[in-house]
Amino acid sequence: MIKKRSFFNSLFAFTLGFPVLLVAQTTQSDGKRINTIKTAAPFLLITPDARSGAMGDAGVAISPDANSLHWNPAKLAFLTKPTGISASYTPWLRNLVPDVDLGYLTLYHRLDSRNTIGGALRYFSYGSIQLTDNSQNDIGVYSPNEFSIEGTYARKFGDNFSMGSSIRYIRSSLSNGQFNGQEIQAATALAADASAYYKEGTVIFGTDAELALGINISNIGSKMSYSDNGTKSFLPTNMKIGGASTFMLDDLSTLTFALDLNKLLVPTNPIRDANGRIISGKDPDRSVPSAIFGSFNDAPGGFSEELSEISYSFGMEYWYNKQFALRSGYFYETPTKGDRRYFTLGAGLKYNVFNLDIAYLLANQQTSPLAQTLRFSLVFNFGK
Repeated sequence: MIKKRSFFNSLFAFTLGFPVLLVAQTTQSDGKRINTIKTAAPFLLITPDARSGAMGDAGVAISPDANSLHWNPAKLAFLTKPTGISASYTPWLRNLVPDVDLGYLTLYHRLDSRNTIGGALRYFSYGSIQLTDNSQNDIGVYSPNEFSIEGTYARKFGDNFSMGSSIRYIRSSLSNGQFNGQEIQAATALAADASAYYKEGTVIFGTDAELALGINISNIGSKMSYSDNGTKSFLPTNMKIGGASTFMLDDLSTLTFALDLNKLLVPTNPIRDANGRIISGKDPDRSVPSAIFGSFNDAPGGFSEELSEISYSFGMEYWYNKQFALRSGYFYETPTKGDRRYFTLGAGLKYNVFNLDIAYLLANQQTSPLAQTLRFSLVFNFGK
């Protein structure tokens, strides 16, 4: 078990860009170089809701719900209820620390048949940290946290296509003012999402079906810094592309298959020599637009490493009588880029105006701090 303060110090140093590693090695047993991508505010990419959390973190093209603000804001335009609210809760990294949590609250309202607005609050708490000075004297307790507030607008164009966008304010407070002798302050940033969604009814293998495609480029925004002259870190700008196929098996049953592909649109760490000079890859110190477009060809390992930066989410969802759902999924990330690999399970219950969803993450408890992660979501949909 990692001590809470030791865990937090390593995480904070990693976020600030200090030369501290969260893993004990920089190469795998097969000799391949581990080259994970570092960003500020990584909590923005954590799956916040139980439905997609049970489907291997797939969500960009599945049917819309109140949590679509995270996965694909454009899907809000296809919601049928006038108003909805969702609250989600996730105890995070409980294999490492006892009191790290993620809360997520969303709200949407349909203005008319084509236009929908929404908002979301995301709050990530690192629990309580016991602070000491250099002489190990107690100087109090601090509760580091990060949060984001966002507003969303989505519009439907015709019967099959929609587009949406979100504006997001982000604040990260990880220190009470000092860290390793540096003056530290809360970091803030503004970001935006751009998304699109398309769906169409069809017939596949003689069965009525619906095909959907989605894309969401999220967290396009300013860099973050925790000090006046400190390192400025990129936000986790991310491109998510996916598809979903829903089969109407009979009058009571539907079955959905979903696949999402994710890629961070931020610089990949170059390889440097002992003097810090770049010998392979590109300089990561560049503007946000340059980083986004350059993220497709800046990996020091070339095209093969660029492909390794794509993670995959596979999900399945079965609904019976639009009241009870069973879900499962699998998430895969290349070992040299983070090595998150896990199965997910979950269920959902719909009764009257509310939905209750739960998700459970299955992973090796010895190697994955995400093992046994639980997620809970409660969704209220109002109106006829």
